[in-house]
Amino acid sequence: MDAQFWHQKWKDNEIGFHEADYNPGLTRHFHGLGLPKGSRILVPLCGKTRDIHWLLTQGYKVVGAELSELAVKQLFEALDYSPAVEDTDLGKTYTAPGIQVFVGDIFSVTSHHTGRIDGIYDRAALVALPYEVRIRYAQHLMNLTQQAPQLLITFDYDQSQMDGPPFSVPAEEVKSLYRASYALDCVQDSNIDGGLKSVDSARINVWLLKSAD
Repeated sequence: MDAQFWHQKWKDNEIGFHEADYNPGLTRHFHGLGLPKGSRILVPLCGKTRDIHWLLTQGYKVVGAELSELAVKQLFEALDYSPAVEDTDLGKTYTAPGIQVFVGDIFSVTSHHTGRIDGIYDRAALVALPYEVRIRYAQHLMNLTQQAPQLLITFDYDQSQMDGPPFSVPAEEVKSLYRASYALDCVQDSNIDGGLKSVDSARINVWLLKSAD
């Protein structure tokens, strides 16, 4: 699974991962991070998620990273924003009041690009990556944000029944990736009505990851 895989998904409009409305896990649990208005929230692999609109309406500032420029263009169109577009060493950057989105590989994004990050919202990034990449991604995210608190949404199902994405990331894996740096609280563990794609039985987990101090 490489960059071309995702570019083709967006080109063919095969974006079943895109949700037409706000994610319930976000609206129910994000405030559990205790972040004040004006906080800068990183949304990795953001696509054109409607969740960014919710974060903006709640008074947060958003920093996004997305591989597909097509997705970023559609995001700003949906927000009805006319962004400034700048070429940087990373690639193109789209900016409008309260939001900045980097077009390119999340692993190329550094704190030099993003500036201070106060929180992370990860609904579709960790679960989009195969196991060996998830390990690298989790460490990169912590280094990039200096272990900013995060709301993380994952799926748990029998991976033998379906090739991801989205991939199954069970509780034990979440703990192995993050427990050395965060206090983990699974605030939701619920069955997905109707299953997930071709999997009849799947669960959704919502995690609050806060400072372990």
